[in-house]
Amino acid sequence: MKHLPNILTLGNLFFGCLGIVFILHSQPFLSELNGEQIWINGTSQMYYGSVCILIAAIFDLFDGMAARALGVHSPIGKDLDSLADVVSFGVAPSMIMMKLLWSAWMKDPHAIDISMLRVSPAFFLACFGALRLARFNQAPATTAYFTGVPIPAMGLFVASLPIILLQNPLGLGTRLLNPWILYFIIAILCWLMVSKFKLFTLKVQGFSISKYWPQLAWLGLTLLAIPFLQSLCIPFSFLLYILLSFAYKHTES
Repeated sequence: MKHLPNILTLGNLFFGCLGIVFILHSQPFLSELNGEQIWINGTSQMYYGSVCILIAAIFDLFDGMAARALGVHSPIGKDLDSLADVVSFGVAPSMIMMKLLWSAWMKDPHAIDISMLRVSPAFFLACFGALRLARFNQAPATTAYFTGVPIPAMGLFVASLPIILLQNPLGLGTRLLNPWILYFIIAILCWLMVSKFKLFTLKVQGFSISKYWPQLAWLGLTLLAIPFLQSLCIPFSFLLYILLSFAYKHTES
């Protein structure tokens, strides 16, 4: 049982890698059927990539819970968790953003091909996410709060974008395919990850409503929002997480 947390972490890494494969295939490509060449539309593959990131996040949640429940902690487990996170919530979301930027620039009627310089800012997400993880590993341990937005939260936010694009609620999916909006999202997410903002954790020790009201409010409002907001629920939950963290006075624990 002592290896269960690391096995769950490897599950996180596995689905992060699988998500990257789906995302890389999310574009039209030529195939051959009965000697005839046809175009296959692979846009739905990005949606499956998002689902893989969501599954990776579930594994990431349970590996920490398993480690605390079993009382097993090791430097290897901590490093393995960070390595898995940088793939599942850094590289995979960067690939999503790269594909979205490519699609946004290809909407130009004069576009024939897109320079890599135009889509390369997508990989700032992976770079700043890795920096965020390195800072987290070196910081003094505290169960009270995170400093800066955790990379899984950023990864889940980006993973929601293809779902919004597919369902297009309120026409937001169509508006999303604007390169300057995407550059702005990248800049804000990178800044939030390395910021000094204190954000609450989901770790509970000595439960009391006065101490954990932000977590309860965040969970309750997120669950209530699901049937109404649907694909917009993850961005809503992300913004709610930040706002509630600002409203709460954090103390060392």
